[in-house]
Amino acid sequence: MYDEEKIVRLLRDERTRALAFTQVVDHFKEKLYWQIRRMVLSHDDTDDILQNTFIKAWTGLDAFRGEAKLSTWLYRIASNETLNFLERQKRKAVSIDDQENSVSAQLESDPYFDGDETQRLLQAAIASLPLRQRQVFNLKYFEEMRYEDMSQLLGTSVGALKASYHHAVRKISEFFRSND
Repeated sequence: MYDEEKIVRLLRDERTRALAFTQVVDHFKEKLYWQIRRMVLSHDDTDDILQNTFIKAWTGLDAFRGEAKLSTWLYRIASNETLNFLERQKRKAVSIDDQENSVSAQLESDPYFDGDETQRLLQAAIASLPLRQRQVFNLKYFEEMRYEDMSQLLGTSVGALKASYHHAVRKISEFFRSND
């Protein structure tokens, strides 16, 4: 059973840090993988970002003050790594007109994607959202994260998050209507 308070105590002790961190990785790798994957779509890119997330967490353990939960801290690192990756991709990306085709091609070529046409359209719609709306939509829709937890994770007010989610849902609905 994963006990966050116990794990944090073990992480603070140099003698037990490596073993405790292995438990953290085992506990969070799948959750973080899917959080990242919903943003970047590619399995290989997701693995790279996840690895970078855990490397940053390991090297930053001394900076973890415990003011937030360890899970929140890890989600924040993963979010920042993902957003940094997406910003780098955007600089060298295709035009917005080609974005839907790019997402579809990326999903079709991904051996780990087993969704149908509706799932492909949903992913293309999500990919067309601005980064913050995409992030909020994924956390709310797929992770079923509460706005209060998202607020702590993203450093944004609950009201702003609700507005971002509402706008994201509206844009996704419009995307589906335009692709009927």
